[in-house]
This record gives sequence, C-alpha cells and structure tokens, in this order.
Amino acid sequence: MHTTMLRIAALAALAFSFSAHAECAFPKAPASIPDGKTASEQEMLEAMNAFKAYNAEVTAFGGCLEEEVKDKPVGSAQLMQLKTMKAKKLNAAVDELQAKAKLFNEQVRIYKGR
Repeated sequence: MHTTMLRIAALAALAFSFSAHAECAFPKAPASIPDGKTASEQEMLEAMNAFKAYNAEVTAFGGCLEEEVKDKPVGSAQLMQLKTMKAKKLNAAVDELQAKAKLFNEQVRIYKGR
C-alpha cells in the first residue's frame, strides 16, 4: 500500500513538472454540435468551419509538442519521459477530435437526409 502511494505521488509530481514547462495549449473542441434535424444550412456550415479550425489546432498542437521534445538532449531519461507524455497528450487530443467529428458527421447525415 505504501509503495503504491509513493508511486502515485511520484507520477503526480512528474505530471506537474511537465505541465509547468508546457507551452502547448490543449486544443478545445467546438462548444456545440448543431442538431441535424433542426439546424439551418448556415449553422451546419459554421460548425463545419469550426471543426476544420479545430482539426488545424490539433495538428498545430502536435507540432508544438514535437518542438518541446526537440530541444532536449538525446538519450536523456527526461527525453524519454517527455516523449511518453507528448504521445499521451497528442493521443488524447486526436481521440477527442475523432469522437467529436464522429458526432458531427452523424448530424451531417441527419441534416442531409431531411
């Protein structure tokens, strides 16, 4: 039990140390997805543009994370930890993008089916 608590504390400290140095802002998904049953064409177009911008933000976030890693000395333990954290952050952003895009695409199909 004590060992588990120490590991959790160590992981938390590691996470906070990386977040303190992080300059890459996690991309925010569009606030809402229009209802395909009732949305106007203008609302659907605005949502599509918001998702295109969101996709670009996720791509830029990946590039920013890559820049953070680039400045670290090759072979350092900190570099490996940073790469692992970078991968987790980017995977989380991409997963969220894919989930939100799936919901939006479902509403687009409903909109087009009316």
